[in-house]
This record gives sequence, C-alpha cells and structure tokens, in this order.
Amino acid sequence: MAAVLSAGPGAVLSHRSAAALWGLLPRYSISIEVTRPRKCRSRPGLLVHCSAIEPDEIGAVDGIPVTSMPRTMLDLPVVVNRHQLENAFNEAEVRGLTDRLSIADLLKRYPGRRGSVALAAVIGDEEKTRGITKKELEARFAAALARTDLPRPRRNADLMAGSRFFEVDCLWQKQRLIVELDGRATHGTARAFEKDREKDRLLQADGWRVVRITWRQLRDDAPAVIADLRRLLRQ
Repeated sequence: MAAVLSAGPGAVLSHRSAAALWGLLPRYSISIEVTRPRKCRSRPGLLVHCSAIEPDEIGAVDGIPVTSMPRTMLDLPVVVNRHQLENAFNEAEVRGLTDRLSIADLLKRYPGRRGSVALAAVIGDEEKTRGITKKELEARFAAALARTDLPRPRRNADLMAGSRFFEVDCLWQKQRLIVELDGRATHGTARAFEKDREKDRLLQADGWRVVRITWRQLRDDAPAVIADLRRLLRQ
C-alpha cells in the first residue's frame, strides 16, 4: 500500500507484485512494481510502469489497489519467462480466479501489445491440454514405457493409506513407487487439486513415493521423464 500511495494518484500495484498479491507467483526480492497513467521515475525499491489502465482492469486485494487478475496476466509476459507465465495461468485456474473481463477480452482490447503472442500461446496450449482425456494420457504413458526395459507397473491399483482406500494410476509395489497421471480434464479443478494433495500426503506418510506426470511432460520431454523414472526405480 505504501508503494502504491508513494507513486501518486491513479497508481496501482502491477506486474510481478500484483501476481504475488493475487497468489499467482511467489513473492520476488525485487523492487515493488506499480503502474500509473502518467510518467513517473522509478527509484530504489520502486519500479514504475507507465500505462493507461481502464477502471474495469483494476481490483483490490486486502484494500490494496491492484491490476485485476486478467490485466495482471496481460502484463506478465513482459517481465517473466514462459514457464513462469504458465505457472501463473495455472494457479489462477486452480484458485478459481475470474473476472467480468476475461484475459481473452483484454487480448482483443489490446491487439499487438507486447507479450500478447506469448500469452495467447499459453491460453491456446492450455485449452488443448484440458481436452486430453485420462484414457489418452494412460495410453501415451503406456506407449512410452513399452519402448523401454523398465518393469511394468500395476495399473489402476487399489491401495490403503491412512486407513483409507485409494486407486492409484501406476504402482510399482517392490520399489514403493506410485505414478499419478494428471490430466486437466479430471485434475484441473480446485476441488481436485485439494483432493490430490491430500492423497499424496497420506500415501507419502505411509512410505510411498508419489510422482505426478502430465500430458505436456510426456509430449514435450518424454526422454527426461523416462530417465527420471528409471532413477527412481533403481533407488
């Protein structure tokens, strides 16, 4: 709040600082970032961006004026890398953060804006990934394993942990290893996120090692996934 007030009238928290306030990214040890409509010099501890912000692009968290979640996502590609942008977008979905004005609406409002191509690509990739079914994910993982000499797991196995029964996707009993295949269609909601973490906690408390593998990881980095799995099975 002090940073916003010190930047003058019309200033709001923005960029990485806004993302941290919304819970989309971890807090950074950089200068606090704010945006104001009129030019203002940055100074130690305060990084000022100059840009017009419409009233429907402004929100408040704990009473602090801040760019809305969609506007924050629109600003982020200029100051973070693709991986951080994907994490922020995913966190917004997990937290169920929505706004009357969507990210897609802002991309239309600001065509050609710096970073908009990267943001549009993340949204498009997420939409494609969300449509992948559990069956397709299981088939892709099975095909990746079939090309190796790794032992085959029990699939869709029932297991007891913390006095509760769970079904796990892939189980290597002897190695105490479990692989859960995370598809956005079944694991992309806030409720599923919470249930998955509870399941992981109970399984790990009973001595199981739990690894989660996504469609994107299998699609983009299958050799690394298999290499890590090989190491885990040898431990």
